[in-house]
Amino acid sequence: MVADRERVLRAAAALLVRRPNAAMAEVAQAAGISRATLHRLVPSRDALVVELAKLALTEGEAALEAAKPEDGDAAEAVRRVVRELMPIADLYAFLTGEHLLITRPELDAGYDLLDRRLTALIRRGQESGQFRVDLTAEWLVEALVALLTGAGFAVLDGKLAPRDAPRAVAELLIGGMLRGGAQ
Repeated sequence: MVADRERVLRAAAALLVRRPNAAMAEVAQAAGISRATLHRLVPSRDALVVELAKLALTEGEAALEAAKPEDGDAAEAVRRVVRELMPIADLYAFLTGEHLLITRPELDAGYDLLDRRLTALIRRGQESGQFRVDLTAEWLVEALVALLTGAGFAVLDGKLAPRDAPRAVAELLIGGMLRGGAQ
């Protein structure tokens, strides 16, 4: 049942990131289950949104653990972070784009953890002199998230090959962050 739940949540995220107002019946259809089965897994749309956010936060945290943004050269760390986050770009897009999540304080700690780790990475690059300091670390994290979600959509639309997406995001972001021009 756990694998089924995760499969349903992933199908829901893929649909809702594209069509935020999709009805629960459409979510069930996208997941290949009946509406009754969907309601047994998640009793309401609000519950579905919270479950998707929890999955996105858990997977985002796991991606950052794997990427080890605190280690090594900052630009290389950004590349690792992007490589690890790219497979969950749809979940990340949902996490950052779903307006209902703003009113869920129980999710704040998860958001804060991801934000703190990404911001610390950018600041580390700024403090080392590698990244430019005329743009705030917070803004550069927002840019990272926007590029990541944009690349996720580009992959879905066939505008960017899945294998090229991490490099495209990382190099565009790093190129804009580097102090004194491209490396």
